Amino acid sequence: MDFNDTPQEATFRAEVKTWLKANVPDQNQEVASAYSSRQNQAEALAKAKEWQAKKAAAGYAAVTWPKELGGLGGTPMQNVIYADEESKYVVPRGFFDIGLGMCIPTLIKHGTDAHRQRYVKPALYGEEVWCQLFSEPVAGSDLAGIRTRAEKDGDDWILNGQKIWTSGAHHADYGIIVTRSDPTVPKHQGLTFFFLDMTSPGVEVKPIKQISGGRNFNEVFFTDVRVPDSQRLGGVGEGWKVSLTTLMNERLSAGRTLDADMVEFIAMIKTFTLEDGSPAIKNADVRGKLADWYAEGQGLKYTRFRTMTALSKGQTPGPEASIGKCVSAARSQDYAAFAMELMGMGGVVTDPEHSPQQGFFPESWILAPAMRIAGGTDEILRNIIAERVLGLPGDVRVDKDMPFNELPTGA
Repeated sequence: MDFNDTPQEATFRAEVKTWLKANVPDQNQEVASAYSSRQNQAEALAKAKEWQAKKAAAGYAAVTWPKELGGLGGTPMQNVIYADEESKYVVPRGFFDIGLGMCIPTLIKHGTDAHRQRYVKPALYGEEVWCQLFSEPVAGSDLAGIRTRAEKDGDDWILNGQKIWTSGAHHADYGIIVTRSDPTVPKHQGLTFFFLDMTSPGVEVKPIKQISGGRNFNEVFFTDVRVPDSQRLGGVGEGWKVSLTTLMNERLSAGRTLDADMVEFIAMIKTFTLEDGSPAIKNADVRGKLADWYAEGQGLKYTRFRTMTALSKGQTPGPEASIGKCVSAARSQDYAAFAMELMGMGGVVTDPEHSPQQGFFPESWILAPAMRIAGGTDEILRNIIAERVLGLPGDVRVDKDMPFNELPTGA
């Protein structure tokens, strides 16, 4: 591994730092709270669109995309550098991550020139928001088990079914969707992939209110939704192949280990006083926890350096990207739990006006278990690491070659 920037990468990093310093507002609590999960969603989306347009105009919204598609024409390593530097600032995030990280790259790879000319730039500049319609009530970790049907009708396809846990569907303009077009073949072979207008007749979005107070997840129902065949990505029955493009991008995105919670934790203990009046930062147990997390963080950092080195050399990172998400999601839960313990009775208060740190840690603790599911459960990621990183024997999959409509189902 090479831990240092090349001369070219160092120059790019300096350019990014200069641009961010000139374009990001002063980092104060007022700005930070403006981007919190409790903010009015319409306000938050408007600010995110403004920031996205500014990034896109500078070329930083899609560093690796070719210039003819609105990108910078840069390297994967430059993309990592920009993301690292931007993570040091409080800027509106989240609205375009799925669209630009998963949906549009899939459309670029499997769509037509007309698709790319029409949809890429509006997504890049934040004018249109995209969502990913994959998981279903009976098909989460086993994506190939989906049941949403697509039936051919002339030049259209008729979609019927349900998706769930769709992030951002309530403000999405478009979505990518994988459907079952042939139930008579094994489950991985009978899938077809589309993109669709989320305002199409028959599309119904129902937000799911989470215990944390968030409302970003949704159920989406499809009732006789017409999708033109021209909006199919990939061949009929080749939906799994197209889905893998999306899933690969999701794995790289989910495997990125940003230590936002750790930053918040350290900021808290520098000013926090324990019940006995002593500073939290001087407490031996607190310092011991920090040391443990630092050691764990170093392991994550050097694992990520392997990915960064591969990117810097123009290579494709391997499945070890799953390690970052598997470890960091559980660690975020640990941060929040320990911070709440330090706060005593105040640790259970979620009202931002009365809770220490504006209720950041109770909200994080409630949300953390979901982060151990989203983008691949702990169990799925451990299987990936065991089979594809450590080379251990794979699970026996007895349903692999059975026609989908012959698979046993619940009563």
